[in-house]
Amino acid sequence: MKPTNLTLTPLALAFVALGLAGCGGDSVETNTDYTQVDTTEPVSDWELVWSDDFEGSSIDDSKWTFEVNCQGGGNNEQQCYTDSSDNAFVSDGTLKIVALPAGEDAEGNLPYTSARLNSKNKGDFKYGRIEVSAKLPEGQGSWPAVWMMPTDAVYGGWPKSGEIDIVEAVNLKTLDEEGNAERNVHGTLHYGRDWPNNSSSGKAYQLPEGENPADGFHTYAIEWQEGEIRWYVDGYLYQTQRDSQVRYNSKGEAIGLNHQGWFTEYYDQSTGELTVDYGPAPFDQQFHLIMNLAVGGDWPENVNNLGIDESAFAEGQTLEIDYINVYQCNQNPDTGKGCETIRAGYDDEETLVSGEAPIPSLPSTTVENLTIFDGTPNPNWPAWDCCGGSTPQLIDDPEKGQVYQFVVNDTPTVNGFISREEFITAEDGQPQPFDATGMIESGSVTFDLKLTSAPSDSDAGWLFKIESNQGATFAELPLNASAEGVSPSVGEWQSYTYPLQQLVDAGLEPSAIDAFMVFPSWGLGAGAEYSLTNVEITSPEAEAPQLVLFDDQQNPDWPLWDCCGGTTPQEVVDEQRGVVGEFEIGATPTVVGFKPADGSGIQFDASALMVEGVIQFDMKVVSSPADPDSVWKFKVEANGAETAVEVDLATGNGGQAPVTGEWQTYTFPLQQLADAGLDLSAIDVIMMFPAWDTGEGAVFRVDEARIYDPSAGSDEITIFEEQLNADWSLWDCCAGSTPQIVEVEAPYNNVAQFEILGSPETVLGFLANEGATFDASSLLANGAVSFDMRVVDQPSGADAQWLIKIESSGATTAVEVPLSTGNYGEEPVAGEWATYNFTLQSLFDAGLDISDINVIMVFPTWGQSSGAVYQIDNLRIENF
Repeated sequence: MKPTNLTLTPLALAFVALGLAGCGGDSVETNTDYTQVDTTEPVSDWELVWSDDFEGSSIDDSKWTFEVNCQGGGNNEQQCYTDSSDNAFVSDGTLKIVALPAGEDAEGNLPYTSARLNSKNKGDFKYGRIEVSAKLPEGQGSWPAVWMMPTDAVYGGWPKSGEIDIVEAVNLKTLDEEGNAERNVHGTLHYGRDWPNNSSSGKAYQLPEGENPADGFHTYAIEWQEGEIRWYVDGYLYQTQRDSQVRYNSKGEAIGLNHQGWFTEYYDQSTGELTVDYGPAPFDQQFHLIMNLAVGGDWPENVNNLGIDESAFAEGQTLEIDYINVYQCNQNPDTGKGCETIRAGYDDEETLVSGEAPIPSLPSTTVENLTIFDGTPNPNWPAWDCCGGSTPQLIDDPEKGQVYQFVVNDTPTVNGFISREEFITAEDGQPQPFDATGMIESGSVTFDLKLTSAPSDSDAGWLFKIESNQGATFAELPLNASAEGVSPSVGEWQSYTYPLQQLVDAGLEPSAIDAFMVFPSWGLGAGAEYSLTNVEITSPEAEAPQLVLFDDQQNPDWPLWDCCGGTTPQEVVDEQRGVVGEFEIGATPTVVGFKPADGSGIQFDASALMVEGVIQFDMKVVSSPADPDSVWKFKVEANGAETAVEVDLATGNGGQAPVTGEWQTYTFPLQQLADAGLDLSAIDVIMMFPAWDTGEGAVFRVDEARIYDPSAGSDEITIFEEQLNADWSLWDCCAGSTPQIVEVEAPYNNVAQFEILGSPETVLGFLANEGATFDASSLLANGAVSFDMRVVDQPSGADAQWLIKIESSGATTAVEVPLSTGNYGEEPVAGEWATYNFTLQSLFDAGLDISDINVIMVFPTWGQSSGAVYQIDNLRIENF
């Protein structure tokens, strides 16, 4: 029964674009031409290094060990695993693993018995081709599997050190309501973080022509090499998985994934730091084989016809294995590479499975301040007594106003403020860990403390502690290690400052700060009573906060909202603006706008913006209300409508009421709203609407809606407007022309003019001077490359297409797209100025390192461009 040689041939790879769409558990039925894999020519580079063909009359105990237990496999399975010959035996050249009803005198308390065998320390492998010829059992509740586990848990407990499922199936031949029989087989990887935050990825497969895996023997295989694992059934490659391919910027910072594959998370023993390893770990260690037949459990009992069909197991169900072969790739045994059995499309979007690796976020460059408490409670950072049973109280202090008072009872405790889910009620707020990465060099944690009564134990010291990422990292320092160097003194307010750099040096990883504590030494603090206020994480370089409600898409935290009318506001495409938000008023009176979900606790604190900040949006009335006397209104509420301001919408546009069919900008200064009584610290609803019960028939659209400070500085750049930025030059790549600044009619005045002479071919645009580059990382969310352009003379090539290309330094990364994509599909028209916008997010998603923009080019298709003359003005990279 065992084949005499391996009959698979590596094929040349037909390179295709990587498809990164995950396939999850979807099944795939294929009519693939099996002649794509030549099954007649042996492969000499695969060497058989371990096998069992199950000849003879007994199970080879030099290769296999029985697992004996009634633990349910960790999946609530309903069998005890035994070493009984009733449950596992060899006969007629195959291994039979049999699941049987447990007899009345059976040991254990589960209703079935079965067997599970492993090759640990008898057959352990790193890389290779593993083949299993097997006939699978049937019936609701059956769960056969041949799989692999790590011999040594190098990266930690399951699943951090990995699991490879070569083949498994559940409930084969079970019929659904339409009479369709279950016939999926599955190949899966398990990896990532500790349960229950573990990850997995894989795919199901169906044999061609309706064949069922329970009807006969089929060959299930994996080819496992460094960084890649492929799954086969009867020689057909149906699934490929890879490790994650991390994308880096020019500074060596991880900014994304070119492919989202597997990963593992563990504590690095050399540094003690929590590490995310994107591969090839954990699948770069020795694994051993496991084969078993489970009955029931979390998976089979919750799919198909549910539960366990006792009649299916009345006479037993059998997993029958003809042979298991393990081959080594002699091309490179250390990596397993060089013997790949692949086909055209083996890494296309149908076959290449995306994993669940966390996508690295762009390194934080934004510097925003956090106020944890300054007299007004922050619902996302409640006051907290860890363990002592006291309840922090708001009290009035003659010097500071409202402050939080903490006490320490006989039970040891720590006190402070915390932003973790288990300590925040949904009605009050939501966890908002603070990312201080962008302010390490300039930022500080500050607070004021007054000691009302000292601990009764005079040996008690005072400590400050700050934690990140659920306490995974922290810094703990004496209070007198602050910049002021003072210890608490009874009856006096004292200020404390800890530079973030000091805290990072003490062990804090600052990207997810979620706990702040001040307390006397553990176990020595009984009798202490003290107050805190002005608890902040700040930097003098902090940017003004900004809330974007709608800009090309809605903010998921602040969705489009209809209060009472039963309509569903939606995103639509406007012919002038692209994607905008659209509201419609029906017969039921209502108000509409932007509002976080009930119970989310999401609010926006605009206090820091009061002097210069505004609420601003663009609006177009598509259809006016049927009532000619209807007046358009603008309303803002805060803190659950405790405060609110409602004004005529026209006041935000210089007194001009909306004009049907026209986009108009509305601006409401925050200072005026505050003067009218609005609490700027807790804005939670923003509305624009026709006056109550007068709006029926109104349809209107909103775009560019935000709360921000228009005067706040940013990392924007103007490369050309009237004159050229000193760090940039006009540039002709290859043709020897000299781009010029020429004068044209107002309002453009001085513009950059480019001309393509005809030979040789060229590209033209704007080039950063040597050593200069532009980092647009902080603009990623809302930024764009924009410019105005006019074609004076079109290129002579009839098929010429206008293009924009942007590169990072040394062309390390580059993105080239049609110019028309930045003008809603419109090609340049000779003699007409047009505006083009290319969002940084789209350029980043296409592969551009936006932290290192070095060249911006606009040109007609290479080889088609002769005779083109064109002008560019107002070239900027800025927030929109």
